[in-house]
Amino acid sequence: MLKCTTRLSVVGCLGIWAAFAQGNSNSNGNASDKAVHETLPHNQAGGGASSTPIGYHGGPVLVNGVNAYYIWYGNWSGNTAKSFSNGSPGILPVLASGIGGSPYFNINTTYYNGSGVHVLNLVTLDGQTNDNYSHGTALSDAGVQAVVSAAIGSGALGPADPKGVYFVLTSADVNETSGFCTQYCGWHTHLTISGTDIKYAFIGNPDRCPSACSAQSTSPNGNLGADAMASIIAHELEEATTDPDLNAWYDKRGYENADKCAWTFGTTYITANGAHANMNLGGLNYLIQQNWVNASGGY
Repeated sequence: MLKCTTRLSVVGCLGIWAAFAQGNSNSNGNASDKAVHETLPHNQAGGGASSTPIGYHGGPVLVNGVNAYYIWYGNWSGNTAKSFSNGSPGILPVLASGIGGSPYFNINTTYYNGSGVHVLNLVTLDGQTNDNYSHGTALSDAGVQAVVSAAIGSGALGPADPKGVYFVLTSADVNETSGFCTQYCGWHTHLTISGTDIKYAFIGNPDRCPSACSAQSTSPNGNLGADAMASIIAHELEEATTDPDLNAWYDKRGYENADKCAWTFGTTYITANGAHANMNLGGLNYLIQQNWVNASGGY
């Protein structure tokens, strides 16, 4: 199957909310795809992605730690996604700073490269920069690439980093015209910039379409868009780690590790505001999708 990008597709969230109400967060959703705009069904009850072993196809894997970079595209002024009113790091920087070393990211250590070297449980938030609508409020796939290229070329995020994953985070007034909110919530891919293989991801803001890209109507940190983006970031981060050039770890259907658990959350707890969460990083609660363990046949 042609692999151009890999995308976390939209989910029917009313079904997830109903499952939460019944105390079961493992609801049916859709897995992301390997070919642009193709949507594959995710059937965790059997016969779908969760019943198919994942395999290694020889490509590179980010085994020596991952450096995350945030490109804040659009208007993020006063948004707790970026920072709290007291100036402390916001919901998404706390996520990137806390996910490395966590039991959750440790799942990725079950993946390895062609030399048998396993992924390290190490993620660093290595840089952040702002982009004030350089391509307007309608971004194409090429526009996302241009945003990443400009951020690297300007030196705003330091030199091009082969261990980096560059996340383009869009404010709620920004659309990605190839299918955000209708066909996907986020995606990752790679390109060569200044002679360096750069891994990057688009993360749309679910405030634009909460019924498509948010798993619940009340969020742990009181910011629906940012809290939903956290799970999408985690999804794309683990895929960009284990399948950075789209030729390493995926199953016979093209599902990467995060795809095989898309829109499932395992055991959750209730936060003070009534939201569901399943992990705490840096003192903040998050509802983050599960990931595929590459051990014991996979689960």
